[in-house]
Amino acid sequence: MKICVIGSGYVGLVAGTCFAESGNDVICVDVDEQKIEGLKRGIIPIYEPGLKEMVLRNREEGRLNFTTDLDAAVKESLVCFIAVGTPPGADGSADLQYVLAVARNIGRSMESFKIIVDKSTVPVGTADKVRAAVVEELALRGTHIEFDVVSNPEFLKEGAAIDDFMKPDRVVIGTDNVRTAEIMKELYSAFMRKSNRMLVMDIRSAEMTKYAANAMLATRITFMNQVANLCELMGADVMAVREGIGSDSRIGYDFLFPGVGYGGSCFPKDVKALVRTADECKYDFVLLKAVEEANERQKRILSDKIERRLGQGGAKPLAGKSFAVWGLSFKPRTDDMREAPSLTIINRLLELGATVQAHDPEALNEAKKHFGDRIGYHMNQYEPLKGADGLVIITEWNEYRNPDFDRIKKLLVNPVIFDGRNLYQPERMREIGFEYLPIGRNGAAVCEME
Repeated sequence: MKICVIGSGYVGLVAGTCFAESGNDVICVDVDEQKIEGLKRGIIPIYEPGLKEMVLRNREEGRLNFTTDLDAAVKESLVCFIAVGTPPGADGSADLQYVLAVARNIGRSMESFKIIVDKSTVPVGTADKVRAAVVEELALRGTHIEFDVVSNPEFLKEGAAIDDFMKPDRVVIGTDNVRTAEIMKELYSAFMRKSNRMLVMDIRSAEMTKYAANAMLATRITFMNQVANLCELMGADVMAVREGIGSDSRIGYDFLFPGVGYGGSCFPKDVKALVRTADECKYDFVLLKAVEEANERQKRILSDKIERRLGQGGAKPLAGKSFAVWGLSFKPRTDDMREAPSLTIINRLLELGATVQAHDPEALNEAKKHFGDRIGYHMNQYEPLKGADGLVIITEWNEYRNPDFDRIKKLLVNPVIFDGRNLYQPERMREIGFEYLPIGRNGAAVCEME
């Protein structure tokens, strides 16, 4: 099948490459000439395990091409995926200007039947706006060409996007057109060999599904973080509690890891957008507003813990203190720092007067865009520890799970670890001579029941 994917960011590049891998002829389109030229030379603008190899293979075999010529790409394709960004506006609503600009360009370029697919995360009702934009452009041309609009939300996890696309939990297709549904089913059939989790529904339900799924996952994370905070006050161990509730088959273990809050390109933006959509419908989505507020507070938990333990009072209570930070990306296996807890934590440490030396396996270049020369950057994870007053762990990269603790202890001024991801066993850390301060564990039971 001939496909064009308009927008070569995270979602568009992964989707286009995976469609090519399954035998389709794919053209990825972007307005960024530098990005397109880089992709033609095999330079991948994002870090995603396995993506570069797949891009190079499909380029070499002629199934995957890159261009800035949207007009030509649309003319050559049956299915046109819109995969451009929908950044949050000042009020939290999704900014649809790029989506609608692409829709208008498709309307100007198309010469035959097209299936226009909203792959970008868009609020309910966007498909209607896309359809209206295309109709308007066709009217300006004085022509009538049949087309259909489909909602096909993505459910990719950064760091595991290739597997998520090639072996999906489900594929959601929003359309009321039987013929279009069959074409979309054919397109995705290569990924449905072991289980048929193809869900065809009306367009608005498909649009809502994406936001509802991310809002639910954000809620689970936030709930567990709140439980962790209470565990610490009550002297309970949140990891034991997680085992206790996760073993309930109605609940399960996924997205119940306590930490310093969620971040990334999806959860924060999608929670805000769904709250905004509810507001527009005069519905007070109290639960999600609380999730959003609690998540922002959670990002300060670790810096507050550091200030309580090592702060010396005054306007700059951490003046003269230096901290090694492990982990800058919002999660492992990505270089994405959008809404990352590290941004809040490090900025707070700097405000308190501390100096910061940081390591991350992939996100150092991205971090420089945010912090500039205000912190130090290190390629080796042990280098930031030299002379530091403590180690702060923010992202649970595998590299940090089994480090050389003897080496850490020798390099640190104080053998103290502030762990925002609960990577280690408190008992073992105490045995080997560390003061270990995780989230939701080792609580001193400061809140006694009456």
